[in-house]
Amino acid sequence: MRLTLRAQVVLVALVLAVIPLVGYVHVKQIERLLREGQEQALLATARAIATALHDRPQLLELRAGEPASGEMALILRSLARADSRIWIVDRDQRLLALAGDLKKRGGADEPPDLLTRFVHPVAALVLDRPSEDFDDSLPESEIAAGPVAASALAGVPARRWHQSPDSRAVILSASHPVWAGDEVVAAVVAEETTNATRSAYNRAMEQVIGLTLIAFLAGALALLAFASRISSRLVRLRDEAEAAIDSQGRVKNLLAGSSSRDEIGDLSRSFSTVLGRLGEYNRYLEAMAGRLSHELRTPIAVVRSSLENLRLELLPAEAGVYLARANDGLKRLDTILTRMSEATRLESLVREHPRERFDAREVVRGAALAHPGKTFEIEVPAAPVLLRGAPELYAQMLDKLVANAVDFTIGDEPIRIRLEPRGGAAVLTVSNRGTRLPQAMAGKLFESMVSVRGGKAGAEPHLGLGLYIVRLIAEFHGGTAHALDREDGSGVVMKVTTPLDSGTGP
Repeated sequence: MRLTLRAQVVLVALVLAVIPLVGYVHVKQIERLLREGQEQALLATARAIATALHDRPQLLELRAGEPASGEMALILRSLARADSRIWIVDRDQRLLALAGDLKKRGGADEPPDLLTRFVHPVAALVLDRPSEDFDDSLPESEIAAGPVAASALAGVPARRWHQSPDSRAVILSASHPVWAGDEVVAAVVAEETTNATRSAYNRAMEQVIGLTLIAFLAGALALLAFASRISSRLVRLRDEAEAAIDSQGRVKNLLAGSSSRDEIGDLSRSFSTVLGRLGEYNRYLEAMAGRLSHELRTPIAVVRSSLENLRLELLPAEAGVYLARANDGLKRLDTILTRMSEATRLESLVREHPRERFDAREVVRGAALAHPGKTFEIEVPAAPVLLRGAPELYAQMLDKLVANAVDFTIGDEPIRIRLEPRGGAAVLTVSNRGTRLPQAMAGKLFESMVSVRGGKAGAEPHLGLGLYIVRLIAEFHGGTAHALDREDGSGVVMKVTTPLDSGTGP
């Protein structure tokens, strides 16, 4: 699976997901410390009350029909914690005193901040909200046989977490024995719910969730913007590189190297340097044929004059054979240089040649004049087919197509030349009976120095420049050239499509 640069950066951004995990672990650690602190504080409260009652058995006497002594009530009020319940039970499991309330009393909580209000709907899905709507009654079983009170009556302080009678709240109970000399006479039990601790935990978790969402969103947006910038620069560099070279491998435009001092800037400058060198080399190759033709003309002229002088001398009979072969080779070499020069001149000509409006029918009608020994079927429309270009170049292009058809035609079937307007374009086709196109050469026939003649070319040399010239002229007229097999496979169709001229200028 191919991942774009944006997708890869987004995956890297998922590392931010460790933030909520770390926050969760941290908040759980805080909750554990709060619970431990609550245990110690509640146990200290029970110990303080029990210490205040040590060796004061008169305060623990329960008289029928009379409430607890005022001093005991004062001790309970002064030492009890807010939102806690204190009760005292003696060795006979009689409830001596009960003070306080497990449910929270007082005003409403502080209003949440904006961040908390924003994440509250999300946090509500995963957080357990404490409720003050629970049963806070003191069961008889807890007084008579509760493990916390029983442990204190046995002389051992104890603490215990347990559910409320309706299981809607968690209650922490801490107990401490009351001594009278060496004897335990009662047990003090202090109780609180975990609602305060749970509320603090929820607030902390909501802040962690909110800050995590902000950090993750900001980080993801920053990384996405950074990835988008890098991706856009790479796309722009790719487009410039593709536009710099045409389909034939010629350098059309040089890249303007980026001034950025990063890896992409270095890559852009490297591309610019490579394309500049490639452009210079292409220009050298394009000019080499012309220079080579020019440089070889002089030695060819020397060889030709020498052969003509030899022909005037008295030579042995067998020397005439070698002289004729030398003349044939010289003619072939001269033909090669002529065609190379023709292609080079044409490449330069199509860049600067003026364009005019002409009727392509007139050019097509004279296509068969250069090949009187062949039969042609020429079909042109009755209405003018107006093009914008050069009629002499269009005629040269048609001559190359016809010459190619003449070389490859088989049998006496006429070569068909057809010109027709179709969809805003002029379509010129030259069709001949013959062998089908080799599949390996598909799309390459119109390149320079490409030929499928092999060893069957005959005496006349062929450099594979004919169809290359056809393509150059077709592109000069804003069109394209294609080679196709006939639908029935009996031959080949060369097709050139050029846009019609719809203007009214000359």
